[in-house]
Amino acid sequence: MLFVIDPVLPTFRARHPRVEVEIALQDRFVDIVAEGYDAGVRLSESIERDMVQVRLTDPFRYVVVGAPGYFARHGTPERPEDLLRHECITFRSETTGALYAWELERGRRTWRVPVRGGVVTNDGLLCASLAELGLGLAYAFEPMATQQLRVGRLQIVLERYAPTVPGYFIYFPSRAQRSGPLRLFIDAARELAVRRAN
Repeated sequence: MLFVIDPVLPTFRARHPRVEVEIALQDRFVDIVAEGYDAGVRLSESIERDMVQVRLTDPFRYVVVGAPGYFARHGTPERPEDLLRHECITFRSETTGALYAWELERGRRTWRVPVRGGVVTNDGLLCASLAELGLGLAYAFEPMATQQLRVGRLQIVLERYAPTVPGYFIYFPSRAQRSGPLRLFIDAARELAVRRAN
């Protein structure tokens, strides 16, 4: 999640050094109003319709990745169904307690593959790091694995099945409830989004 906040926070802090920013990372769906947060960050499809949304990232893909050594030992999956025969690093949702089925797509067809493996975590960022160690395949958002992919410590497989999501957004209840510091943070996020688009 830090790749979402990292681009905005230095600009915001440089402009507003007296504003304190507290970041709470949760791998569960949080009711930001009930729990007293000013705002939250989620993928757009997970945000309630009555919330105001401001884009923080560009759209990106979810990719299946593994270490070259893993593929040398176990082969390379060619179709989504092949994942059922591979060691996969699985993610357990703190919200539901269920293991996450990897979502793949090609054209109009979609797959939800109930992968399994010997390692389960509730930290999505840890999955790519464990895959880099050769412990299995991971389902990761591509921006978080960019460096490992660039230097060859991880490789993408099933690339033609990689789904694209609209990206991460900061969201909050309504303009009327927005605090002054949150408004300043959102202004910085919007400015950076415009710069990325140009």
